[in-house]
Amino acid sequence: MNYVKILTSQAIPGMIVSEDVYTKDLHLVIGKDTTLTDKIITRLEFYSITDFSVYSDDRFIDFEKEYIENTFYSEIKKSDSFKHFRKAYQNTVHHLKDSIDKLVLDNQDVDPEQLLSDVSKILYQCNTNIELFNMLHCMREYDDTTYIHSLNVSLICNILGKWLHFMPEDLEVITLCGLLHDVGKPMIPNDIMSKPEKLTNEEFSLVKTHTVRGYNLLKNKNVDERIKNAALMHHERCDGSGYPNGLIDHEIDPFAKLVAIADVYDAMTCARVYRGPLCPFEVINLFETEGYLKYDTKYILTFLEGIVQTYINNNVRLNNSMEGEIVLINKFELSRPIVMIGDDFIDLSKHRNLYIEALI
Repeated sequence: MNYVKILTSQAIPGMIVSEDVYTKDLHLVIGKDTTLTDKIITRLEFYSITDFSVYSDDRFIDFEKEYIENTFYSEIKKSDSFKHFRKAYQNTVHHLKDSIDKLVLDNQDVDPEQLLSDVSKILYQCNTNIELFNMLHCMREYDDTTYIHSLNVSLICNILGKWLHFMPEDLEVITLCGLLHDVGKPMIPNDIMSKPEKLTNEEFSLVKTHTVRGYNLLKNKNVDERIKNAALMHHERCDGSGYPNGLIDHEIDPFAKLVAIADVYDAMTCARVYRGPLCPFEVINLFETEGYLKYDTKYILTFLEGIVQTYINNNVRLNNSMEGEIVLINKFELSRPIVMIGDDFIDLSKHRNLYIEALI
C-alpha cells in the first residue's frame, strides 16, 4: 500500500500510520498501523511532531466535516459580553498583523505600547480568568492563523504571569513574548505553510527555521532580551528534545519556558475541521501524564492548578453521558476532580474508567 507524508495539522481521525513515529530523542510516540483518533493527534501535537507518514486512502481526499458545537460554548456565543470581546479581539488581530507585516517586510520597529494597549482592551472585557478562557474557546476557527494563535498565546501568558505573581513590568514583557513568539513564521513561504501535498525533508526543515528567523528579526530591535529569546527558544524542551538547539532546562530562558506551555495549550485546544476545541480536562490530563519532564515543573504546576480552579462549580458531562458539577479538585491528580451527580459524589481518581468529556 502506498503512503504519504503529512503535516500533523493535516491529520484526520481514521488515517492509519504507515511507520513508527519517534521524538527527536527516539522516544516512541505511536506505532506503525495505529489508527488515528483525535486524542492520538493531540498526543502528536503535544510531542511537537511536525510530520509523519500515513497510508494513502481516497476517503480522506478533500475531507471536511462540520462538528456539532458543545452547548456550553454555544450559549456563550449568544451573549453580549462575547460580542464585545470578539470586536476587541478582531481589532487586536488586525493591529498585530499590521505590526508584524511591517516588521517582516519593511524592517520597521514594533510599537510595544500600542500592542499592550490592544491586549488590555481584550482583558477589560473579561471579569474572571474562566471567562477569558471560555471566550478564547469560542474564538477558535478552522483557518487559525499565526496572528490569531499569537494573540491567544499572549493572553494565556498574561494569565500565567498573574498566577506567578509577576511584577507589572514583567507581566508586560511576558505578554509581548506571547504576541511576538512566532514572528518568524510569516517569513516561511506561504506555499509551503499551506501546501496540501507531501512536503520534502528540506521543506520541513525550512518550517522549523521560524524560531531562528524570528530571533534575527528582533535581535537588533529595541525590545527586551526575553522577547527575543522567546522567539528563539519556545520550541525548546527541558529534557533536550526541542529545537533549534536542543537546549536543556537551565539553558532555556524562563520566559521562553512560559511561552512554550501557552503555545502547546493553545495548539491542543484549537478546533480542527473534525472536532471542536478539546475539553480543558483532556489537555490537563495529557500535561499530567507526559509533560513534567518537558516543561518547567514550577510553571506547569502553576498553570494546571490555575486552570482547574477556574472550573470549580462548572457543570460537566462524563464519558458515560452522566452530567454533574465539579465540587472539589484533587490536588494529586488535577484532571480527575470530584463530581456531584444528583446526590452522589463521584471521585474520578477512584473511578478510572470515567473521565470528563465536556463542559456543559
